[in-house]
Amino acid sequence: MPRQRQQILDNLDAVYREAYDRAEAAKDARLMADLDAAYQREQLLLEVLLDIRDALTTTAASRSAPSSPGPDPVGALETIRRITRLR
Repeated sequence: MPRQRQQILDNLDAVYREAYDRAEAAKDARLMADLDAAYQREQLLLEVLLDIRDALTTTAASRSAPSSPGPDPVGALETIRRITRLR
């Protein structure tokens, strides 16, 4: 069973909080700013990945129910692959 969304986000917060506290204790303002920006970027990316996971999980669950055919998970992965190639 996948970990809960909030647990994953809390783990991310704990990792960055520890590093931020160390930078704050060292009075390293530049590192604190870098960590803050990195945290926001990582949180956004993680939320997108969790949304994808949730969508694929929902799709897989709906596929197991014969009365409600859903989108193809392989097709969803192909779409994600195409999107990432556009970068």
